[in-house]
Amino acid sequence: MFSKACEYGIKATLYIAEQALKSDKKTGVKDISKAIDSPEAFTAKILQILTKKGIINSVKGPSGGFFIPKDRLELIKLSVIVKAIDGDQIYIGCGLGLNQCNEEKPCPVHNQFKKIRDDLADMLKNTSLLELATGLDSGLTFLKR
Repeated sequence: MFSKACEYGIKATLYIAEQALKSDKKTGVKDISKAIDSPEAFTAKILQILTKKGIINSVKGPSGGFFIPKDRLELIKLSVIVKAIDGDQIYIGCGLGLNQCNEEKPCPVHNQFKKIRDDLADMLKNTSLLELATGLDSGLTFLKR
């Protein structure tokens, strides 16, 4: 459903959010990529996109790294991360991958898939980093097997 880059972007952002709940220290790309089980160079590119879009913050230097201020965790919704990396395609794409699928010329699963797509959009727009990071911090959820 999401691209691999988007999956890693969501996981990386959630890991950074979890760290924000634990302390105010910044997290390096090596720690992030290890925690979410992703290639370091690919993770670095994704973090660069998220930083440019203003979703996460970064500081260069020996005591630098990536962080999200605690007071922003409730404001950042999953939809912002998905849009930054994958764009809006998840909300408009055909369930069968057809280019010409629309309301006037629907594919066989158009109406059923539209409901799923709308529910997904609603979940992404209403789910905050704080909500998900709290589950990680308490041990109720996890990012890596």
